[in-house]
Amino acid sequence: MQPGQPPQYPPGYWPRPAAPPPTAQQLQGRTPTAQPEVYPYHRRPAHRPKLRWVATPPPGAWPRRRVTQPERYLGPPSYPVPPRWGFPNLVWRRPTSVPGTASDELRPIDRVPVLSRSLIGVLFGFAVLSVVAAGAEIWRYVLLVQGRDAALTRSVVAFSDGFVLTAGLLASILALLPAGLSVWWLLVARQAAADVSGDDPPRPVWQVLVGVLVPIANLPMALSIVGELEHAVLGRPREVRPKPSRQVLVWWGAWLLNWVLLGVTIVWRFRDDVQSMADSVVMVALTDLAAAALAVVTALVVRRFSALLAPSDARAVREMRVLKVDGAPEPELRNRRPAGAAR
Repeated sequence: MQPGQPPQYPPGYWPRPAAPPPTAQQLQGRTPTAQPEVYPYHRRPAHRPKLRWVATPPPGAWPRRRVTQPERYLGPPSYPVPPRWGFPNLVWRRPTSVPGTASDELRPIDRVPVLSRSLIGVLFGFAVLSVVAAGAEIWRYVLLVQGRDAALTRSVVAFSDGFVLTAGLLASILALLPAGLSVWWLLVARQAAADVSGDDPPRPVWQVLVGVLVPIANLPMALSIVGELEHAVLGRPREVRPKPSRQVLVWWGAWLLNWVLLGVTIVWRFRDDVQSMADSVVMVALTDLAAAALAVVTALVVRRFSALLAPSDARAVREMRVLKVDGAPEPELRNRRPAGAAR
């Protein structure tokens, strides 16, 4: 920089103008202080710190929170008028289960009520159909007796043959449905009774299937299987020998009668004489009636065992009403209407 030339400053730098000297009035009674020099550019910090001023109240400026004492329990709440709130109008439903875990599986004890309701309805329906088939066979036998002395009209004979054929086919085909449901219910009930008692079933599944489905072998084994199921349902000790009840013995008698009549009817139909054909009509009618009786007795046994295994159904419980109360004090009558009561 040459003498007489103005000083050269870097770009963007603006020097602070010099402060004017203090006057005599400002210096009167004060000690003069040196004026601050202009802050040189090369000594300025590269980054100025960012300061944030936060004002906080001094201690004790805010009022302290009052400590509330817990209220003493004075009993359940009381309302001046009947409250209008309540539980939602929903039916009972199964608790939410976690998929993929043991809680997601349906236990045998939960299947028993559903299977029993379906099986009982199917058994009673099959019993009605068997009675209708037996009535058709009886009507045919009456026509056979009338045909010995007088001629029968073609329309009556054709209608009787169609009625017998239709009822017999329906009864024979639909007999598979209650049979399959009964076997399924038997297996589920055995497992449910074993889960409740904590013991294993007394027989494996294949022995139960053989003792129920295989002809001739199922005649004596059916009583043992159903008797063992009743023994487990009643919660009797395993060391005690099962003793079937009267209801189970009646069911076994209907079981034997049905199978014996079925076998005799099948054998009797192979005879070709006229009297044997007429007797086969009576045998078929008796077989249908025996099947209806077996279906009704089986439905009663299933209902009893299911009621002992599973809890009672809420829909089957009869509602009760309060008719009279003795010895209770007279209620206090309300002589005035509360202010917030609804009209």
